[in-house]
Amino acid sequence: MDIKAKIEEIVKKLTSDKNLMAKFEKNPVSVIEQLIGIDLPDEQINQLIDGIKAKIKLDQVGDVLGGIGKLFGK
Repeated sequence: MDIKAKIEEIVKKLTSDKNLMAKFEKNPVSVIEQLIGIDLPDEQINQLIDGIKAKIKLDQVGDVLGGIGKLFGK
């Protein structure tokens, strides 16, 4: 399994579906296992969840910075 590609795929699904994102925020393990269709050991699923959360935060920061750049015509 290509972890980076899987994180990208899951982030796209989460950010495009507000209901799914809300479920992820309440119970990330259940949502991720449902999305990937595999029951992973806790250590692996927690690493995947950490990667997903980090990617979502980076994307949100990028969106904010992009919006700020538009204010200055950049």
